[in-house]
Amino acid sequence: MRILIGNDDGVEAKGLEALAKALHKDHEVIVSAPLYQQSGMSHALTIGDSMELVKNQRLHELYGIEAWGVSGTPVDGVKLYLEELGKDKQIDAVLSGINYGANLATDILYSGTVGAAREGFLHDIPSFAISLDAHSEITADEAAAIFKSYLEKTMSEATPPLLYNINFPKSFQGREPEFLFSRQGRRDYLNAFIREEREGRIFYSVAGEIYDIDKSEATDIYATEQGFISVTPLITDLTDYQLLDEKLSI
Repeated sequence: MRILIGNDDGVEAKGLEALAKALHKDHEVIVSAPLYQQSGMSHALTIGDSMELVKNQRLHELYGIEAWGVSGTPVDGVKLYLEELGKDKQIDAVLSGINYGANLATDILYSGTVGAAREGFLHDIPSFAISLDAHSEITADEAAAIFKSYLEKTMSEATPPLLYNINFPKSFQGREPEFLFSRQGRRDYLNAFIREEREGRIFYSVAGEIYDIDKSEATDIYATEQGFISVTPLITDLTDYQLLDEKLSI
């Protein structure tokens, strides 16, 4: 397979390198990711400003892969490669990650990791966002090796374009790694904004404590809390069909 890898942690992130290291011997791996950390960018694009393109020599020398850093968003990196840098190449799968920190429940809406994978899906390419809990006992290299087998199995089943949000748990709780399909839960944050005053100026920073509104048995939150690797199939159509049907029937 020819695989494009992006992320939102930056082209030098350990999680991205773990995927490249795990996959490059058996597949053609290409990297196109932000030059710098870009968390929380969702599906943002750089509009009106130019972006610098920098070849990543370290990844190329270590793994013999084509690797680019883009001074833009996670989506910029994927979109630029698919539509310009590699427009003459067929990409079989787009991966985003491995993100440092979970992307569960409502966080999916904000996630640059998911955004980069979503861009692949919008190009009709099977796409996967992969995240690892920041406090996990599982290393990025271990997660990458496990995901490699899952990716190869999934792709061999000749599925149509798909978008999977995958989250590794804090631990497997003594069991063999197991992927579990789950729906998106609902999560919010208490005390999300922290106010500071410095030299008469007011500043706010985003932090907060996790408050899970919905982590019932079928959710991604529940799956990871039980030690499973959650897999949530996502779509890009935001239409409320129930309300649409009601309005059309009037």
